[in-house]
Amino acid sequence: MSTCQSVISSPNDHRSYRHLTLTNGLRVLLVQDMHSAQAAASMAVNVGHFDDPQSRPGMAHFLEHMLFLGTAKFPEAGGYHSFINQHGGSNNAWTGTEHTNFFFAIDPLVFAEALDRFSQFFIAPLFNQELVERERHAIESEFSLKQKDDIRRIYQVLKETVNPGHPFCKFSVGNLQTLGGDEQQLREELLTFYNSHYSANLMTLCLVAPMAIDELEQYARRYFSSIKNHNLQKTYPELPLFASEQLQKQIHIVPLKEQKRLTLSFALPAIDRFYRSKPLTFISHLLGSESHGSLFSKLKEAGLINGLSAGGGINGYNFKEYSISIQLTDKGLNQTDRVVAACFGYIKLIADTGLEDWRYQERANLLKLAFRYQEQIKALDLASHLSINMQHYQVEDIVYGDYRMDGLDVAEARALMSLMTPDNMRLQLVAQDLDTEQQAAWYHTPYQIKAIEDARLALWRCAKAETGMELPRPNPFIVEDAIARSEPSRHPEPVIVAEGAGYRIWHKKDDEFNVPKGHLYLSLDSDQASPTPRHAALTRLYVEMLLDHLTEHTYQAEVAGLSYNIYPHQGGLTLHLTGFTGNQETLLALLINKARERSFTQERFNLIKRQLLRSWYNHAQAKPISQLFTSLTVTLQKRSYEPLRMAELLEDITLDDLHDHVSAFYEKIYLEGLVYGDWLEQEAQSLGKRLSHILSLVSKPSRESARELVNLQGKGTVLRELNIAHPDSAIIVYYQSVFATPEKMALFSLLNHTMSSTFFHELRTQRQLGYMVGTGYLPLNRHPGMIFYVQSPTAGPLQLLEAIDEFIADFNYAVMQITNEQWESTKQGLINQVMEHDANLKTRSQRYWVSIGNKDYHFNQRELVVAEIKRQTRAGLIKFMMDKMRTKHSDRLVLFSTGEQHRHLERLEAGSLITDLRAFKQQAEQFNL
Repeated sequence: MSTCQSVISSPNDHRSYRHLTLTNGLRVLLVQDMHSAQAAASMAVNVGHFDDPQSRPGMAHFLEHMLFLGTAKFPEAGGYHSFINQHGGSNNAWTGTEHTNFFFAIDPLVFAEALDRFSQFFIAPLFNQELVERERHAIESEFSLKQKDDIRRIYQVLKETVNPGHPFCKFSVGNLQTLGGDEQQLREELLTFYNSHYSANLMTLCLVAPMAIDELEQYARRYFSSIKNHNLQKTYPELPLFASEQLQKQIHIVPLKEQKRLTLSFALPAIDRFYRSKPLTFISHLLGSESHGSLFSKLKEAGLINGLSAGGGINGYNFKEYSISIQLTDKGLNQTDRVVAACFGYIKLIADTGLEDWRYQERANLLKLAFRYQEQIKALDLASHLSINMQHYQVEDIVYGDYRMDGLDVAEARALMSLMTPDNMRLQLVAQDLDTEQQAAWYHTPYQIKAIEDARLALWRCAKAETGMELPRPNPFIVEDAIARSEPSRHPEPVIVAEGAGYRIWHKKDDEFNVPKGHLYLSLDSDQASPTPRHAALTRLYVEMLLDHLTEHTYQAEVAGLSYNIYPHQGGLTLHLTGFTGNQETLLALLINKARERSFTQERFNLIKRQLLRSWYNHAQAKPISQLFTSLTVTLQKRSYEPLRMAELLEDITLDDLHDHVSAFYEKIYLEGLVYGDWLEQEAQSLGKRLSHILSLVSKPSRESARELVNLQGKGTVLRELNIAHPDSAIIVYYQSVFATPEKMALFSLLNHTMSSTFFHELRTQRQLGYMVGTGYLPLNRHPGMIFYVQSPTAGPLQLLEAIDEFIADFNYAVMQITNEQWESTKQGLINQVMEHDANLKTRSQRYWVSIGNKDYHFNQRELVVAEIKRQTRAGLIKFMMDKMRTKHSDRLVLFSTGEQHRHLERLEAGSLITDLRAFKQQAEQFNL
């Protein structure tokens, strides 16, 4: 390990670190990253909704919003967002229980100017009176957006059932009601809150940039030394999160989406002081094991559960709620006491025989390897993460703290496990047909809280491990060490190393990231994958059955850092395997052998089918804008289908149908693969030959499956309305390019880049149409496109479309007013985004794989698009926009839903309405990829 200014960093980390404290008490971490294409900054403030005044729930969150909307030095409300966007950057913020985090990334050439703007949030915000009124409506929109979000609804029940004296019980988001009243008074309260809670000594700043660390130090001192230090001390009440009267309780909660979840929660002390030894990480490693004989394995084998995770739950300044979360089957829902007893039996097994050093060292070794070969992340993510770590860890551990496991303290672990008892527990049951007697505030969640009967508690106190339960055996996949091979790559981009009838394998040896890891992608195309919704439903069911079947067999490999995913796509399915290369082929062989067995049982079929049906039916409870995004691809891609339609067809499918489908799927296969990372060329060639041989045993070679996309040319405005039960209305307006050329890709992406911040500012901040507002560059099946989207609690679809059309019609004037310098800066900002350096092996592998899928076999599409961006003029962009979008007769798809509170408004009818989606897709002209 190397240290720089006492910050411990990974041997694989090329960055330099320096920690310092400014004269005003602000703690700063400077990170020199010469590989980064962007500069980033993040400020973490030890202030959150725990600090909200009792009379103003949501004040900390409201203040976070207000800080973006103008400062004394930079008073323009949308100026910060516009500046960041113009220079190819991004920004955001969040408010938590005890911390608020602000962060941005941008072109390093303007980092100093961006820091000047950013620092003023914490020096001289304006809290403009007019914007106070406007932004509390934005908070209301955000609140409205999550009204039917089960996570929020269940979270609110937790808030109402903890110790009412603890700050956790406060309503954190805020809305028009909690932020209501006189505007002037609210502004004064904002100022008071800001001055009494925002102080330099409670802040931690992280700067990451490809520049000298001395220069970064100058920036930190120049821009942030003026933040006032009020020498504030945090004083939260020393009351327990759960008093004795909140323990030994069972809480029933009725969700909107169908789910069956049981959670055992235990009241533990604050855990920050344990970070060097991480006893709970070790305990969770054993409790959450999915290997043979584990708690999960035995309960799954009994047909009681489908999933289990250990170690979650909320935590804070004086508490940790340690949770075991269990996804129940229908059978399990009727036998919850048995499930709880099994949990206590396994906890006892761990406490009696599991607190062994070799088990701890297995887990510690995984973190040691993860740290040694720590993969780089984007500057923005790094800055945000480290600024928060500075609030929790000693200086030396700001980077290393997440990975430290210094040794097993058996007494410490046993003391924590002694709190995992029925007497120190709460049970939470979430399901749709439960008895309830009250509703949670704000989200109206039906729930009930009752004491757990003494007889049940007594039963669980003496629970023993069930027959056949055992702790994990030594993991053969864990390696003590791994070393990346030094052989250089012979090719700058992936090349074909194995090819034959029906298959092709690409390979690229990595010689940049220096990690002994690889990414292996294998795509299996079959004409039987998704020609109809029924085929698509069967393919998805096959994938889910396969993943379920593989869980126990592959769990130890996954624990050891070898992960995999199998997912369906328009033409078939893809296997993505990643991790340390030494054991990747072993895992791949295991996956292939288990996949070929296809020994699915009727019981698991029934359970997985039910689980998949629940997932598809639950989609109808998602946010309107989320449902519209799903329906956008369904409307345009011939082999994509609505979740509800697939669910209807899946209802009648049998296990025999599934087996028949799997046989038909593998009759003719086209295989395309990419091997990238610490793999040698001859190894990839050998792998290709083995895969070809395996395929020849089960299938005949085939051609690549078609990926058809509906051609909207000449159709004018095409409307499709979705019937969604939600108070808000939502809309997506999509424009499509007929040609999949670098020029059109450049024009659409440049138009989106130029428009996005102005669209957001005008429709969200100024017109207050909703919280979810934006534009996006959206390529589908290689064809570039652009979308405008809004989810609104205040306007119906017709008003939203009129607002979007009005914005488009007026935008050419905004482009004409841009100076030449601003125009060139805007283009350079986009170019920097397009050409952003791949941060790690994963990002590089994804880019290569997408290029292969897009038939970009020279792997230079980015460069071709950038060359076209450089050529574009303002006049050319205006002409493109007017030709493509400005007329109401433009070819476009408009997806919308009418909110329950907007049904009385004038309807959106100006266009040809899709009434039969199947017929529309069959009759439409298609592009073929």
